[in-house]
Amino acid sequence: MAGMSDKQLRARVRLFGDLLGKVLQEQAGSEVLEAVETLRRGYISLRKTDNARKRQQLTRLIEALDADTAVHVVRAFSLYFSLVNIAEEAFQHRERRRQVRTGGPLWTGSFDRVLREFYSQGIEPAQVQKVLDRLVYSPVFTAHPTEAKRRTVMENLRRAFVISEQLNDPRLGKEERLNITRHLQAEIQILWKTDEVRTQKPQVRDEIKNGLFYFRESLFAAVPEVYRNMEKAIRRTYGPDSGIRVPDFLQFGSWIGGDRDGNPNVKPETTAMAVRLHQREILREYVRLVTELSHVLTQSRLLCEPSEAFLEGLARDEQEHSAFGAKSDRFLYEPYRRKLYIMRFRLYQNLHNVEARMEDAEAPVSEHAYPSEREFIADLNQIRDSLLSHGDEVVANAQLKDVIHLAKTFGFYLMHLDVRQESTRHSEAVADLLSKQMQPVDYSSLSETERLELLADLIGRENRLPLPESIADETMETLEVFRVMAQMRKEVSPNAFGTYVISMTHAASHVLEVMFLASLAGLAGRTEDEWFCNLRISPLFETIEDLEHIEPVMRSLLSIPAYRGLLKASGELQEVMLGYSDSCKDGGILASAWNLYQAQQQVTGLTGEFKVQCRLFHGRGGTVGRGGGPTHEAILAQPAGTVHGQIKFTEQGEVLSNKYSNSETAVYELTMGVTGLFKASRCVIEPPEPDAPEYHQVMHELSRAGEDAFRDLTDGTEGFLDYFYEVSPVSEIGLLKIGSRPSHRSKQDRSKDSIRAIPWVFGWAQSRHTLPAWFGIGTALEKWLGNDPERMGKLRHMYHEWPFFRALLSNSQMSLFKADMGIAGEYLELARHPETARNIYERIRGEYDLTLKRVLAVAELKELLGETPTLQLSLSRRNPYLDPLNHIQITMLKRYRNEALSEEEREAWLGPLLRSINAIATGMRNTG
Repeated sequence: MAGMSDKQLRARVRLFGDLLGKVLQEQAGSEVLEAVETLRRGYISLRKTDNARKRQQLTRLIEALDADTAVHVVRAFSLYFSLVNIAEEAFQHRERRRQVRTGGPLWTGSFDRVLREFYSQGIEPAQVQKVLDRLVYSPVFTAHPTEAKRRTVMENLRRAFVISEQLNDPRLGKEERLNITRHLQAEIQILWKTDEVRTQKPQVRDEIKNGLFYFRESLFAAVPEVYRNMEKAIRRTYGPDSGIRVPDFLQFGSWIGGDRDGNPNVKPETTAMAVRLHQREILREYVRLVTELSHVLTQSRLLCEPSEAFLEGLARDEQEHSAFGAKSDRFLYEPYRRKLYIMRFRLYQNLHNVEARMEDAEAPVSEHAYPSEREFIADLNQIRDSLLSHGDEVVANAQLKDVIHLAKTFGFYLMHLDVRQESTRHSEAVADLLSKQMQPVDYSSLSETERLELLADLIGRENRLPLPESIADETMETLEVFRVMAQMRKEVSPNAFGTYVISMTHAASHVLEVMFLASLAGLAGRTEDEWFCNLRISPLFETIEDLEHIEPVMRSLLSIPAYRGLLKASGELQEVMLGYSDSCKDGGILASAWNLYQAQQQVTGLTGEFKVQCRLFHGRGGTVGRGGGPTHEAILAQPAGTVHGQIKFTEQGEVLSNKYSNSETAVYELTMGVTGLFKASRCVIEPPEPDAPEYHQVMHELSRAGEDAFRDLTDGTEGFLDYFYEVSPVSEIGLLKIGSRPSHRSKQDRSKDSIRAIPWVFGWAQSRHTLPAWFGIGTALEKWLGNDPERMGKLRHMYHEWPFFRALLSNSQMSLFKADMGIAGEYLELARHPETARNIYERIRGEYDLTLKRVLAVAELKELLGETPTLQLSLSRRNPYLDPLNHIQITMLKRYRNEALSEEEREAWLGPLLRSINAIATGMRNTG
């Protein structure tokens, strides 16, 4: 069956390729098509058998391309990758549907498989319910600039996906199939004539709208389906009378418009705009859904009797809201339609209010609007209860139930917006405010203990500190953020915000500084004998050093009575954010992974000691070098006993489009994440199996050796950073206009500290090094193993028995597979100091070879990704098409950087260069 299935996939890929060829022939001409085909066939043959003469011929062909033809060739390969991505996504979806139809056990990570495991292990319904009641699965969308595709292109690709799915209908006749194929070719032709590269750098508003795209396109449909699928799996496994109830465990967050760390374009008014745009999006969806329901719930009062509570509520609504105008008898005998008409009228008032406030923050609001999501949900529940009262349970559990799930998941806020700022901004604001009081305080000169005492005292005062008449602009802006948060909580929803994330948290005072600044806006403080707190703070620990200091910082914070009072007032939940990207850039993948693992154990142990709930917020990127990897496996690889039902993690860039562009894939991805969380949360009902102590000792030694190797290369090797900037397109990535956030903390600083983690990973991926995801692993394994076969046996045991170690090496395999040291070596042509560059490259290549050898030996595999043949095949299919793009990119980089050429000549090569970056990112299915 697998062979037949892959045959279907290859047939679909071939169809896409043929249609793209026709478009190229008709729209770009035979010269472009011939160049594309020559490069395609040539590099496919070179992958099978190297031939120096043929390689030289292909290089000459690339060098002979003029700028316009180069653009067309690059775009052809890029579009091919996008179409292959569609074919693979659709194929995987069809395979899952086939499994469902057969009626047997489903795929690993499905609700069916996980619940069957629980049932077979004797987990009772009450225990399942206990875990479910603790679940909070919270993906957080961010605008980090790693998505190279424009929203317009994503919309076009979605249409192509939907059209291609129609070809799977076995009932199609020859003429119908031909018409669909023509429609598909037309969509490919539109894509060919749609510019995939942004002509202007996106504004934050554009990035917010990019995030909203996924809700419209897939998530509004996917979310209720996830809940339904879990309910069905519970009925199948535990029976229809198990009493297990599925709560609304999905929550979505966003940083887009709230993350101001390093992005000067995010202002207080930007944050207000983001929250209002979120509300407008969800209100539009509710209007659509309530309108649809009014065409479904058409029961006549002459044929059924609604509940007394429903009729009383309807009568109250008729008096208070003039929804019908002159048509007061509309739907007089159809009570549910009448109720839904009033509900729609009220939602329209909410929609009018938010649109008016987007134009004028002081605009008057309608008194007929819902005051909050609570009243809207209450109305929906009232309809449901009434339907149940007259025997319409099957109706109540259909479309209406889906709307209730959506309302409980999204409220009137859609996503919880996190706000993020770097700790020094708060310290400077506090120092500025205190220096200008009647009795000035030199805050910067105080010790940590003195700062904590002062801040706790200031927060606990009933009378707020007066604001000085003259304060720095930066201080004013920082205070304005808290004022906007207070305002949006009242205007939109108390749930409009998630947490306030503090980057570079080095001390407990950094958290109390934020609480103090928030108290000035009325978000936290003390009245009489009671604390109140409408702000949750998430300290972010990013570097290796920060992670090593997490325990003393958090212990100091949780030991402060004032902070404990505030924490209790806000729900006794402490969120802690862990930064994967910067810790990996700082000390390498092994040190990062191990320090993050230990940090999680320390934090959850500490919060348990203080009897405080803990939620870990994982700052993961899309690539392994930034904490990425399959979500299900990543959650199961967390330390045993640290996941207590809740998990929060960032989703960004190409990860968003890969997971959420299509509702079918969104259902699968959300399910895989939730089941990972469900399994990892068994510690809620039974003590977890602790890690073997010797595993920790091994990882400690591996981590130290890996970090030494990584730092020796990146910090201790002369010319290393020059190598990075010269043999990768990292400098040109900044010209791509894919994000509003600058790629460097300081424009003039090319140090490792200055460059952000995303372009750091993006640059290494483009030049096919993928170095951040694996460098140091080979040396560490080699050093620890020596020539001791018993030690190899121990590592193999760890790989098979310890999810953390398995995930670490499995993810490294994917990055090793995506690397290509041969192509990486071709980029040395760009180096200004060839001998130094060659030495660095040979060192990197040596580590690659060593890592490859040792990882395969530990995993007992003959080839990379041998345990995941589907992924292996997918990546293998792409390599021959990536090869010409990398060689085109090298040629374009040479010309664009050639200072002997005129500015005009150099600029001519920028277009194909930028498009090559886009195309390689699409082909590798990741950027940063």
